[in-house]
Amino acid sequence: MERKTTMGNFQTAALGAVAGVTILLGLPVGRVRATSVTLRAFLNALAVGVLLFLLWDVLAHAWEPVDAALAAPDIGAAIGYAALLLGGLGAGLLGLAAYEDRVRRRTSRRAAGPGAMVRSEPLRGIAAWSQARRTALLIAIGIGLHNFAEGLAIGGSAARGEIGLAAVLVIGFALHNATEGFGIVAPLAADDDRPGWAFLLGLGLIGGGPTLVGTLVGQHFTSDPVSVLFLGLAAGSILYVVVQLVGVGLRSARWPLYTGLLAGLAAGFITDMIVTVGGA
Repeated sequence: MERKTTMGNFQTAALGAVAGVTILLGLPVGRVRATSVTLRAFLNALAVGVLLFLLWDVLAHAWEPVDAALAAPDIGAAIGYAALLLGGLGAGLLGLAAYEDRVRRRTSRRAAGPGAMVRSEPLRGIAAWSQARRTALLIAIGIGLHNFAEGLAIGGSAARGEIGLAAVLVIGFALHNATEGFGIVAPLAADDDRPGWAFLLGLGLIGGGPTLVGTLVGQHFTSDPVSVLFLGLAAGSILYVVVQLVGVGLRSARWPLYTGLLAGLAAGFITDMIVTVGGA
């Protein structure tokens, strides 16, 4: 029988940190200035391709407990998991849509004219950001929710003494996060608003930090319903951003949109193939 060794808090936290920190590798792209309209359209579509792959990956993992319950068969559990997934999906998608509508109403009132500017309060905080910055933040939030669920898997494996599985998960998630970092900042590279390093680091903490948090939580508490709920929230958030970016892409040239989509999807699947070959 294989001997299983339980990892301490520090070692488990180190695994989560390694899996999450690679998201920083793609963030410097956000400071690149794409002067060509075609290049901007391509970068925007490339982000959409990466996010579409991530959306598929998130939904596939979220649906696994439903399939397992149906195979048991346990119809009640299957319905419960499906309801959690759809509830999280709806909350992530419609919640972000409602928030963006609120921000746009405030922005439009301010831009309505001199009189409106006097009557309305000046925009502060996130509402004062450019659309590209708000989009990057929304992407980081969606990826952060996804990475929290990944952290739960790492922490749960470490708690059960499955050190080999935990290590493989860390390697796989680290590779995926490197790709996700680019997906966060691609809208910034396609915009004239050049972000500072502090802003990019903040996005990295939002997107990658939950991996560490999820790992620490998963070491002491594992729950399929919680994982499904967070994956549903992540999927809804990512789906909202995909719709927004596709809308931007449709206003540009067609070929950069389609080639960028293909390249982004290819990057996601190639990364997944590497992870699978490695045993994850």
